[in-house]
Amino acid sequence: MEIGTNEASKKRMKPNVEEKEEDQVSNGTGMEITVKEQSEANIVGSEEMELNISHIHEKIERFTQLVSELLEYGKSMFREMSNDFEERLITIHKEQMEKWQEEIKELRLTDASNEEASALLNNARFLLQNPLFES
Repeated sequence: MEIGTNEASKKRMKPNVEEKEEDQVSNGTGMEITVKEQSEANIVGSEEMELNISHIHEKIERFTQLVSELLEYGKSMFREMSNDFEERLITIHKEQMEKWQEEIKELRLTDASNEEASALLNNARFLLQNPLFES
């Protein structure tokens, strides 16, 4: 019978234990609400703290504005540099092309002159090998 009494006691104790845990949880929730209310009160805080916070917000806004301006300035500077670089590179390319075109022109003139000289030399060789004029 003692075993039955012990089991009955244990069964009866479980709801009591659970009730105690529920009471503790609800007390914890009550404490949480109090802590939240206190932190909200702390968030509102003093005028001096609010003033300091507003100064920090102003600093954030000024810094954000500065970063934005620097980004825009950097973008425009890179665009200008890119345009200058492109123009300079195109100028260098044109100058090099003109230089090589001039070299090609000189080579053609030299080749034409060499062909002319070669033709004269061939004619002279032919005349020297086949004398038509005998004195």
